[in-house]
Amino acid sequence: MLRLLLSAALFVTAALPALAETVHVAVAANFTAVAEELAEMFAAETGHEAVLSFGATGQLYAQITQAAPFGVFLAADTERPELAVAEGFAVEGSFFVYAEGRLALYGPGRDLADGEAALRGEFSRLAIADPAAAPYGQAAVETLTALGLYAALEPRLVQGENISQTLQFVESGNAELGFVAASQVPAQAGRWLVPAGLHAPIAQGAVLLAEGAANPAALAFIDFIRSEAAVAVIEAAGYSVP
Repeated sequence: MLRLLLSAALFVTAALPALAETVHVAVAANFTAVAEELAEMFAAETGHEAVLSFGATGQLYAQITQAAPFGVFLAADTERPELAVAEGFAVEGSFFVYAEGRLALYGPGRDLADGEAALRGEFSRLAIADPAAAPYGQAAVETLTALGLYAALEPRLVQGENISQTLQFVESGNAELGFVAASQVPAQAGRWLVPAGLHAPIAQGAVLLAEGAANPAALAFIDFIRSEAAVAVIEAAGYSVP
């Protein structure tokens, strides 16, 4: 029996990576559910662990500049990852766009077949993410401006720190309507996909940070995000992948 147990232990040990490592990943809040699924797949495929920290892109970048121990940055824009490279916080040549998002107007129980009409209708509060920190919030402001509604609706805006908190405002009833990431709410939940021409494209950039340059787990995670299996999950969640 002891011999069998030892043989089993040796088999399990041999099946695991010789040097399993951990990478801390800064992830834009809109990508939360997808990143959690990808992290599980990454662990199963490589044996490495991806520890995820979620937040608004601007807030995450501020943490990166203050020496937060992140090895990979999955942003909700391209500006901050490219800035990370320019300012020496990320590895030159590691930037790529891992997803392109869609903005949606969401209001549980409301008819949003015509989103512009809904925005001109009766409601007390409209939730958006902080436009200074969250690209989806900036896209919401651009949309309202393009529709000629920003000045009229500004007094009714409530801001979430990130897109996840913005969704919480809507689902809790603190706002009847909210601009969220389309990936956060299923099509059947009642949403209006904002026409792409009403705001700048929401291209989401990834970059290998200097902290992860020598970390096998960080290098493996960057490769994994670009794999066919990862791309399939990202696209299934409602994003497009260039």
